Amino acid sequence: MKLHDLRPEEGSTKRRIRRGRGDGSGRGNTSGRGANGQNARSGGGVGAAFEGGQTPLFRRLPKRGFNNVFKKEYNEINLYQLNRFSENEVVTIEKLQELGLVNRPAKDGLKILGDGNVEKALHVQANAFTKSAKEKIEAAGGKAEVI
Repeated sequence: MKLHDLRPEEGSTKRRIRRGRGDGSGRGNTSGRGANGQNARSGGGVGAAFEGGQTPLFRRLPKRGFNNVFKKEYNEINLYQLNRFSENEVVTIEKLQELGLVNRPAKDGLKILGDGNVEKALHVQANAFTKSAKEKIEAAGGKAEVI
């Protein structure tokens, strides 16, 4: 069998409907759009928020607060939680997920916070560190690597 011999299973595909190809096709004249009206026009139809002339929901609800679309969203881990790793081990977000310390995927990765102390020299790979966390990791003889 060759690649050009492959065909779909019998009955698994349908021919697409060719609209506007004459009355004999069964989809000529108005091409299945009905007679006149907004939806029969080219580019016609109503927008997603249109509610038949009623004030749309997004205009009826009060506007509150501010949504910062540039905010970074991290999984956060404190330093004391890294003490379960052995000396000179490389700590990555995958290893933290295996241990259950990180359970939800965050858009911007992992951030190490400076709460507590780290007692071993660890090679920590994360997307962000607080200033105190970086200092404490390096003071313990480890390495804080931004990935």
